[in-house]
Amino acid sequence: MRVKHYGLSLAESVASPRWLYGRTWGEISAGLRLEQRYSRTVFEDLQRWGHQVSWVPGYSDFMGHAGMVARDLEGRFAGAADPRSDGSVAMP
Repeated sequence: MRVKHYGLSLAESVASPRWLYGRTWGEISAGLRLEQRYSRTVFEDLQRWGHQVSWVPGYSDFMGHAGMVARDLEGRFAGAADPRSDGSVAMP
């Protein structure tokens, strides 16, 4: 979405702040978690609109790991690995 619709590079897209909605182990209600790289205004607006919001660290492993590989119109490959993990990208 961030690459196709917002023009971010693969690396920018994979590294961008994430949010997660749902329940985790031992919780009885679903909540919205934001990486602390979102602005406080976003956090406060979501609270004001009735969401149960909490912060997680800036590059939280809690948000999972992503990777991205894309092929352009000339057939060249590009890739990006998530800074939240110790992975890398391998391409043909």
